[in-house]
Amino acid sequence: MSSSVRATQASYVVLPDTVTDKPTVFSFLVSKFPAIAESVWQTRILDGKVHWRDGTPITLDSRFIPRERIYYYREVEQETIIPFEEQILLQTSEFMLAFKPHFLAVNPSGNFVNECLVNRLRIKTGNQEIVAAHRLDRATAGVMLLSLNSGSRHDYHELFKSGQIRKTYQAIAPLNSEIKTMIVQGTLTLPMKWTVKNRLQKTVPSFLMCIGDGEANSHSEIRLIEVHNGYGLFELAPVTGRTHQLRVHMMSLGMPLLNDRLYPELLDKAADDFAAPLKLMAQRLCFTDPMTQERIDVSCEGFNLQDEVLRT
Repeated sequence: MSSSVRATQASYVVLPDTVTDKPTVFSFLVSKFPAIAESVWQTRILDGKVHWRDGTPITLDSRFIPRERIYYYREVEQETIIPFEEQILLQTSEFMLAFKPHFLAVNPSGNFVNECLVNRLRIKTGNQEIVAAHRLDRATAGVMLLSLNSGSRHDYHELFKSGQIRKTYQAIAPLNSEIKTMIVQGTLTLPMKWTVKNRLQKTVPSFLMCIGDGEANSHSEIRLIEVHNGYGLFELAPVTGRTHQLRVHMMSLGMPLLNDRLYPELLDKAADDFAAPLKLMAQRLCFTDPMTQERIDVSCEGFNLQDEVLRT
């Protein structure tokens, strides 16, 4: 642990057109980030830690200008060092595919300002333009696609928006009673398949998702490919990309993921247990490179069910 940690990379916020009651940047920031005390923003601005896109410092009297970007440096009292290393799997002139370990955030968030995948890769490569093309929960490990150039960034973001990326996950979960009965009876045939479609919506607290009524907005294809000592190794293919989709869909089958601290029950907040990561990994990513039309198919080492079960 180290104290008073400041982000090495600036975060930014775009001043929205819809705000008309905040005459200064200072007043907007105080309103935008209620968890940060007004005195903290005042100190940051006076210390020159908030600036315009061109680097010109913001003052306490700087006028609110819609659509302009304001850059600032996040700070936390303490930042935990994540003891797992990222790995570059493939790199071209336009994009990078990297392995993100469990517990490592993709971007600065919460109590993490420098311990995140993007910052580590920027330091490792010297390329300050690296930006993640999609999301992956801090608890989840696996393959991430990152853009290396601002000029082609839109093309790689568009792959996800248009559904042109094929993502395959691996997961471990305790088997439900139905499957255990099939094992005892000798009637289980692998792979066993499920198509899960339902409506996911926010619940309380707001970072959690639940299944609601109405038209389905989420779709996952799930296969059980191996069983051992009451646990299953699953291959998960999300057709849509809702928050926590795979975790909620596995829970809906009566098989919440091993070491999941959110589902089916939200556990009390605690320090990361590095010996018990969530058993969910983005194992494979396939797409056609929009720049070269080359077919890209990259995977990382998945779970070994027997070894993982022995550790539980």
